[in-house]
Amino acid sequence: MDVRIVTSMGEAVRPHLEALAQLRIRVFRDYPYLYDGDMSYERQYLEAYARSRRSVFVLVLDGDKVVGCSTGIPLADEIPAIQQPFVKRGMLLNEVFYFGESVLLPDYRGQGLGHRFFKLREAHARHVPGVRWTAFCAVERAANDPRQPAGYRTNDAFWAKRGYERQDDMFCTLDWTEVGAIAPSTHLLRFWLRQLDA
Repeated sequence: MDVRIVTSMGEAVRPHLEALAQLRIRVFRDYPYLYDGDMSYERQYLEAYARSRRSVFVLVLDGDKVVGCSTGIPLADEIPAIQQPFVKRGMLLNEVFYFGESVLLPDYRGQGLGHRFFKLREAHARHVPGVRWTAFCAVERAANDPRQPAGYRTNDAFWAKRGYERQDDMFCTLDWTEVGAIAPSTHLLRFWLRQLDA
């Protein structure tokens, strides 16, 4: 493996957008998201990140192949569904840097790249004027969901070790089509927050 990490900002990520869309579809097809990928949605979603001058893409490349990616964007540049829970709490949008996702092919997991994803995005957020918080959200699934694979573990302990606090009153809803379904359904996602250190 010739693995390297490259950090890109805004428009600089454009050469990788198609590969990132395919990567998101592949990784999010698995539990807990069970996302039946849609390339037109992926292009629209990633385009919004590429247009943001202060967005960040942490890419994992094996040779020239994109095998992992982690994204972040100022909350002020995100969609209203993501912004609304912060507005409701009375937080200022320009004080929050939002982490979109971390996706990594299975063969590259367990090598510390998840920590690198957070570390590099947090470092980027510190250079965005006015930012005091980093945040992300994750889909909620029932503990007894029959689709949960054997040996599945949530990332809750990993996120908590990185200083993120699970919020019991901050949720959003997003629609996507699950594997095996014929129409989109609404999914509940919970937010996690961390006050950004100096």
